[in-house]
Amino acid sequence: MTAVDERMTTDATEIFENLEVPEGYKAELLWGDIVMMAGPDWVHNDIIERVVDQIPRARWHRKQTQDIAIPQEASEPQPDLVVLERGAFEGPGRLVPVAAVTLLVEVVSKSSVDRDYGEKRALYAAGGVPLYLIIDPMEAQCVLLSKPSGSGPEADYEVDVATKFGRPVPLEPLGVELDTTEFETLPPVKRHRRP
Repeated sequence: MTAVDERMTTDATEIFENLEVPEGYKAELLWGDIVMMAGPDWVHNDIIERVVDQIPRARWHRKQTQDIAIPQEASEPQPDLVVLERGAFEGPGRLVPVAAVTLLVEVVSKSSVDRDYGEKRALYAAGGVPLYLIIDPMEAQCVLLSKPSGSGPEADYEVDVATKFGRPVPLEPLGVELDTTEFETLPPVKRHRRP
């Protein structure tokens, strides 16, 4: 990394940490870029609620809108759902270290489809997140990614299993078989970047 790149990353991190996000929006730091987006819709929130309800609270923290620290990648994403074993991280602070995370969940929207399937897939793999679940109401499917490998924007998951809504998604490390029969759908949207 050059001195210019380091300065730009530091500047973006400092700006991000002091950013005042307007009500109804959320902001994330992805690969040194600040990304703002509108809050989620009803279908999105309903799906997250249904996932949270199926993950046992006694063993797992199930946090929404929780920032994750991936320092080696100059990123502080805010996944739709962060799942970590109780005792892996107890706070305090805004950032959960990526090493404490077991599962990250993103629910795809029209504005996030490319990021969720592309940038965040690579970012979470680079951070070593064991399981990344993409729930896509526009395609009526869940994509469970596991076995992260690589670093930087070229990182990826070695295992990629797509499951249509209505069929169970096994989340073995959590001891859960995710019931997707009540997940709602949205009209399809075309992706523009890597699948």
